[in-house]
Amino acid sequence: HFVHQFQPFCYFTNGTQRIRLVIRYIYNREEYVRFDSDVGEYRAVTELGRPDAEYWNKQYLERTRAELDTVCRHNYEKTETPTSLRRLEQPSVVISLSRTEALNHHNTLVCSVTDFYPAKIKVRWFRNGQEETVGVSSTQLIRNGDWTFQVLVMLEMTPRRGEVYTCHVEHPSLKSPITVEWRAQSESARSKMLSGIGGCVLGVIFLGLGLFIRHRSQKGPRGPPPAGLLQ
Repeated sequence: HFVHQFQPFCYFTNGTQRIRLVIRYIYNREEYVRFDSDVGEYRAVTELGRPDAEYWNKQYLERTRAELDTVCRHNYEKTETPTSLRRLEQPSVVISLSRTEALNHHNTLVCSVTDFYPAKIKVRWFRNGQEETVGVSSTQLIRNGDWTFQVLVMLEMTPRRGEVYTCHVEHPSLKSPITVEWRAQSESARSKMLSGIGGCVLGVIFLGLGLFIRHRSQKGPRGPPPAGLLQ
């Protein structure tokens, strides 16, 4: 017995952002014609399929191309899980500098957005409240092993004292955007800040040491243990 088979497949990337329709025509377990929406027409896989491919391209090509929307997109939107039941993972956002900070020298700010789901996300850079579009680049979405995603969005910039850079992240899991700020500061300002932190830590250490010594002095010297415990 000779069997004809018709196998349509819809492939989705990032929801319906990119859709691919592939239709395979098989006769006696051998594929002889294929339609691929990325190619845009029927193609013969074997010589047996050449007449059919030529005929279908003349008679049915526009209808088949339209099935990308009338079949694939339509079915996806009908069967997609309601938003309230869909898995949502909020992103974590961190800003880092690619090189040691130096005012008035070219540098790159990196906004690391990690552990979010679904993949749809919008990341923007702002400088002093104004969106930056020049010098912005991004990696491709990176899949994590737990099905979440991460992405790095870079901003080429020259930091000047007092400037505030903001990474602005919008995602379906968030009721409002996440904004993380990075402020440009001079070496002297950063040194003063680190000195202040160091002084505070030392102060806490010395305070604790003083309380410990005072506590010991109030209790008085310890006598030897009872003789019975040493025998």
